[in-house]
Amino acid sequence: MEEITSQADHILPVDGQVRDIASRAKSASFAARSMSTEAKNTLLAQIAHQLLVDAPLIEEANARDMLAGREQGMSEGLLDRLYLDQRRIESIAQSVRDVIKLPDPVGEILSETTLPNGLALTCKRVAIGVVGMIYEARPNVTVDAAVLALKSGNAVVLRGGSAAIHTNEALVASMKTAIRSGGGDPDLVNTIDEFGREGATALMRARGLVDLIIPRGGAGLIKTVIETATVPVIETGVGNCHIYVDKYADLNKAVAIVENAKLSRVGVCNAAEKLLVHADVAQAFLPRIYDVFAKNYVTVHADVEAVRLAPKSLKLIPACARDWDTEYLAKEIAVRIVGNVEEAIEHIRTYSTGHTEAIISQDEKVIERFVNNVDSAAVMINASTRFTDGGQFGFGAEIGISTQKLHVRGPMGLTALTSTMWIVTGDGHVRD
Repeated sequence: MEEITSQADHILPVDGQVRDIASRAKSASFAARSMSTEAKNTLLAQIAHQLLVDAPLIEEANARDMLAGREQGMSEGLLDRLYLDQRRIESIAQSVRDVIKLPDPVGEILSETTLPNGLALTCKRVAIGVVGMIYEARPNVTVDAAVLALKSGNAVVLRGGSAAIHTNEALVASMKTAIRSGGGDPDLVNTIDEFGREGATALMRARGLVDLIIPRGGAGLIKTVIETATVPVIETGVGNCHIYVDKYADLNKAVAIVENAKLSRVGVCNAAEKLLVHADVAQAFLPRIYDVFAKNYVTVHADVEAVRLAPKSLKLIPACARDWDTEYLAKEIAVRIVGNVEEAIEHIRTYSTGHTEAIISQDEKVIERFVNNVDSAAVMINASTRFTDGGQFGFGAEIGISTQKLHVRGPMGLTALTSTMWIVTGDGHVRD
């Protein structure tokens, strides 16, 4: 595995070094636009292979980051997201192979029309160019972003955060080795982690060299990127996700869904953070889910009515105003009893981040009202919020989950990293 060394002139200030990296990525992206699907898949296969070859080095680098994270008091949820072992590296390599199997979106014809004047119009998908990724302690994103960018004909510049700096360095070095071995340009994948926050700012302002910035992380990171960037940004990821248990819910299903949504992985954006329960089933349902929470050491922030139904074994905190818009990313959840679906919808409209909401009900009319009146990227019906995921949706790897409405919304796969081009064919046509 090759070592990463900055190819930029270290005499330059950080802004100049980052722009130099972005410029090289831009040049690499021009070549990637015209790469065949076969050539791109060859590079991806080489990456999957090289990651497994370099697994011991990647694990060693990750161990350094994990040790530093524990020393700095990182939460268990964030440590779990940071952690890599042989099994997880194998899973990442498999996700690369899964992307190989996906259709190449580049060159897809979206429409063909002939105008009355004889001009032929063709609209097709094309690569965006250079994608900048700014994210936190998520090593899997390092690989996901790189392979999705490559398959869609783009170059990527990564800023993965100090908490995973050694892991990301090892992963990027492995991918560069693979790309070079496959005959590609190593500048298709670059990292600017060595330049810290100043480098991230320079990336966000490299308009003309970087075509798109995608932040992936907590609310603070995303807010900073939106307020700082001059490059276009796709807002992703903050997941204050709600589950509404209706009066017509199957309570056995409700218990299983809430347990999965909250506890399968607490440090991810599609984990449930809020539980709204119809008053008519609160007495039957809440003691059952409270028992699950107590056994799994979940802290419950409950409203006045929900507090009254809590057992002494439960770690309970009376809910305050800030709990309703907090994304915990931990073994914590806020619980509120509501009078009807309209009250649940109003609560969600007030506090949702537009990521994922779920309803558990057997009443089709209630479900229809919920779906039609909740404005989020994904709405789950009798299913866990954890299904809002590119892999689960069949996209292969995922570059993020967009919580905005332009240019994409929800889990972002390959097509989200493309734009369109209009090709107009005439025969000496001039405009009147």
